Amino acid sequence: MKKLISCLLVLLLAASVLVAGGKKDAEKVTKIGVIQLVEHPALDANYQGFVDGLAAAGYVDGQNIKIDYQNAQGEQANCVTIAQKFVNDRVDMIFAIATPAAQAVANLTQDIPVLISSVTDPESAKLVASNTAPGGNVTGTSDLTPCAAQIQLLKKTLPEAKTVGMLYCSNEQNSFFQIALAKEECDRLGLKYIDFTVSSSNEIQQVVQSAIGKVDALYTPTDNMIAAGMATVAQVATPAKLPVFCGEEGMVQQGGLATYGLNYYELGKQTGAMASRILKGEAKPADMPIEYLTSCDLVVNEEVEAAIGVSVPRN
Repeated sequence: MKKLISCLLVLLLAASVLVAGGKKDAEKVTKIGVIQLVEHPALDANYQGFVDGLAAAGYVDGQNIKIDYQNAQGEQANCVTIAQKFVNDRVDMIFAIATPAAQAVANLTQDIPVLISSVTDPESAKLVASNTAPGGNVTGTSDLTPCAAQIQLLKKTLPEAKTVGMLYCSNEQNSFFQIALAKEECDRLGLKYIDFTVSSSNEIQQVVQSAIGKVDALYTPTDNMIAAGMATVAQVATPAKLPVFCGEEGMVQQGGLATYGLNYYELGKQTGAMASRILKGEAKPADMPIEYLTSCDLVVNEEVEAAIGVSVPRN
């Protein structure tokens, strides 16, 4: 009887070890929280590129990683709530898409590795000590677009243009940074400019209407609120034959005239590759400089081109 009891105890102990081992193996799945500011083509492509970039490095969602994707629907309060959830859940890494989302995360954790993207200037957004030496738990990629080249495209398309309307959200730091660069190029080319700002999506239609007759073209950077409302912009601008030059491809597809800009899918893949290096223990965010894409694409909406009677040079 004693031998039987001893055998049973040994078996029970072995079973408990196996159960504990199974739980430990299950915990090896890396948890990655993703917070996206708002749904629009550029940010959606950025997210998909990130997922594919991780997969290319051997980290596949549902296998050795688990991605918890959350969309803040354009609300800063939602960004904070989602960021707090990820911190409380003790995820292994956070991917933040767009500046407000990145700032919400960075303000709540100094320990969890944070990858950012669709952020124009992480340094001025106070997400990193400097773009070349982040120095903390945050790194990633910048979507700094060639603002000067975009204004040059506008001028080449409309050589007689005198005044440009700067359309952007007054609450987005990314936009202020880009608009400043665009204005510098306007100054260099002798173009005047007028600001047309919105603070909510409900204002877009009225603000665009107010620009008609005052400017020869609109320029809008990679502004998240305008990007999400490009259909509204086009609804007003196209019938008025007002050309809209945009910061990125998705905005052109939604009704803008043209852009010379980044491929957000490729930007996401580049961020995913950075994330994989951190997960493999090959690098730490503090030592990883902010990365940039080195190539841009000319994108023209031919339907809009025909509708407003403007031809964009393809060279």
